[in-house]
Amino acid sequence: MLNDVHCHFFSSPFLEMLSQALPGLPQSGRAAIVAARLGWSDPGSPEALSQAWVNELDRHKVARAALIASIPGDEDSVAEAVRLHPDRFVGFFMCNPTAPDTAERLERALGELRMRCVCLFPAMHRYRLDDERVTKVFEAASAHGAAVFVHCGVLTVGVRTKLGLPSRFDLRLGDPLAVATIASGFPQVPVIIPHFGAGLFREALMAADQCSNIHLDTSSSNSWIKYHPGLTLEAVYRQALAVVGPQRLIFGTDSSFFPRGWQTAVHDAQLKVMTALNVSEEDRALILGGNFDRIFPSS
Repeated sequence: MLNDVHCHFFSSPFLEMLSQALPGLPQSGRAAIVAARLGWSDPGSPEALSQAWVNELDRHKVARAALIASIPGDEDSVAEAVRLHPDRFVGFFMCNPTAPDTAERLERALGELRMRCVCLFPAMHRYRLDDERVTKVFEAASAHGAAVFVHCGVLTVGVRTKLGLPSRFDLRLGDPLAVATIASGFPQVPVIIPHFGAGLFREALMAADQCSNIHLDTSSSNSWIKYHPGLTLEAVYRQALAVVGPQRLIFGTDSSFFPRGWQTAVHDAQLKVMTALNVSEEDRALILGGNFDRIFPSS
């Protein structure tokens, strides 16, 4: 069983909202124009994009995937994909706790839209994780049996860079140790830190060692390794397995747009590492699919 806990659903509304600051673009057909500028396929309707994802997952024998609404306000796009293919997709959505309508958005997304994970990007939206508004997010997740995803460490958004949009992120705010502080108060809420902490690997391990509800996702090329002289992906896996264990590592790719599609190279590199480390078939099954199914059981 192969599942993917980290795929971005770059919908037409996502491109439209993201590109509002770009001059000279018409409102009608804006997403297709932006996609062409990026060299991407036109995402079309949520229905069309969700079917493209189903076809792509089928091609790579991926059973289920988390789809992330990657800008606040695009929850409906992912909700439609989940509605059409509930056996294939789990809905995640980005939330900015500092927005004035956060409480209403959380209630609607976790209730009516049946999203199952709230995604926080503190460096992007510039808030501290000990902010009372973040506590409200965890309370909402707890009330609805949802998970919370917290991006830590280095944050680069390739689509913003390609479009020439500013990325005024405050990396000081994405500290896994701060995640541990709030996660410890909500032991029933599964918490996911992506990319092994994205450069704050030591801190991510410390956080997960302290809080048994913190999980690490293995997604992306993990290029943050360049900040740690001599570190390799094999060494990262070895240490994560030693500290966190296979029960709290969740495979992901950080796939996002078409025609690139699902990132086979990420999967193959991690499978090679697991083979080199003699990770048992049982533990591989947990990392590659079982932990995903435990946290997000099929309805």
